[in-house]
Amino acid sequence: MNSLAVRVLIALVLGLGLGTALNQGGAVPGWLASSSEAIGSLWLGFLQMTVIPLVFALLVVGVAAVSNALSAGKLTARALAVFTALLVGAIVVTFLGVGGALTALPVDANSARVLVAGATGGEVAPPQAIEFGAWLKSLAPSNPVAAAAGNAVLPLVIFALFFAFAVTQLPAAQRAFLVQLFESVAGAMIIIVKWVLLAAPLGVFALALTLGLRSGLGSTGALFHYVLLVSAACIAVVLVCYLLAALFGRAGPLRFARAIAPAQVVAFSTQSSLGTLPVMVEIARKSLGVPEHVAGLVLPLAVAVFRLTSPVANLAVVLFICHVSGIEPTLPQMVAAGLVAFAVSISSVGLPGQVSFFVSVAPICFALGAPIDLLPLLLAVEVIPDIFRTVGNVTADLTVTAILGREEDGEKEAA
Repeated sequence: MNSLAVRVLIALVLGLGLGTALNQGGAVPGWLASSSEAIGSLWLGFLQMTVIPLVFALLVVGVAAVSNALSAGKLTARALAVFTALLVGAIVVTFLGVGGALTALPVDANSARVLVAGATGGEVAPPQAIEFGAWLKSLAPSNPVAAAAGNAVLPLVIFALFFAFAVTQLPAAQRAFLVQLFESVAGAMIIIVKWVLLAAPLGVFALALTLGLRSGLGSTGALFHYVLLVSAACIAVVLVCYLLAALFGRAGPLRFARAIAPAQVVAFSTQSSLGTLPVMVEIARKSLGVPEHVAGLVLPLAVAVFRLTSPVANLAVVLFICHVSGIEPTLPQMVAAGLVAFAVSISSVGLPGQVSFFVSVAPICFALGAPIDLLPLLLAVEVIPDIFRTVGNVTADLTVTAILGREEDGEKEAA
């Protein structure tokens, strides 16, 4: 298990425990509450400052990678089409499924209120209703710099996509230069985030201490609910993949589950799709009967640009925040959040877990008008959901490989 994740979780427990003890012990010194809140907010601000430039740079690099992959042949194009279809389907189902789950099993109202009030310092005002025409006009980023400054993430993503596709049309030398430039920008931002995350135990301790000073342990029920919700969403991805493998991959659910179990065990223990790649290739070839050239192309491509649990889990995180904050997203906001979730799921592949969490979730928060103040506290308990994220991704990678392997065999038989 990631040592930083463990330290952050310990910091959350210690901060909540100390804050609760002081809260119940009598008057809390004003300087302590203000200092802990300032330290936590400062740490969160350092994280937030990297989100916009990192997302922009990763989108440019990600589109270039997909463009290069498309030029590699028919099998690659089919793989990317399946990736896209699954991601879009997952986004739609997540809105319906997670929304339905939170309606049927809502977070305890008092625990939700305590969590939000403790993290933000007060109630979150629901966003004003967005008129569809105004939302449609806002998609054209007349001033991308202003959009970035105002965290208007969807117009910025649209501009980044236009820019990235334009880069792919440049002469080879210019295209290579710009892609390398943005790779360097993304690399520099990731280094900054890693530096900031070195102080994550301190930042989370300060935020948890503030939460404990304000509200004691009243928020623990909401945090437990969050862990169950996001973990269940990722487990649902695994179950759906078993069904897809049976329907389109010529592998019964039980046979498929037994065949890929060793890869899931490696994913569970390493929390790394890349680290599981050699095992996945071996399983695809020997246990699932996928042609060697299909497994050798599709699985590395899947690890590079495809993470099915990314939009599912990230949307579940933000929908949870909206739920406890009393925010009811409008249809335009959900469309915007879905587009952003799709874009960042491709662009943030391969990032370290803690980096990916902020880069992927914060833009979706901006799209839905959800407060990002809760993200550090949710990061602290992300240890368990992150395991199921990786298991879901590995299962999805092998599912797509089995499906494309069957298609390849069918084409050979037809010929």
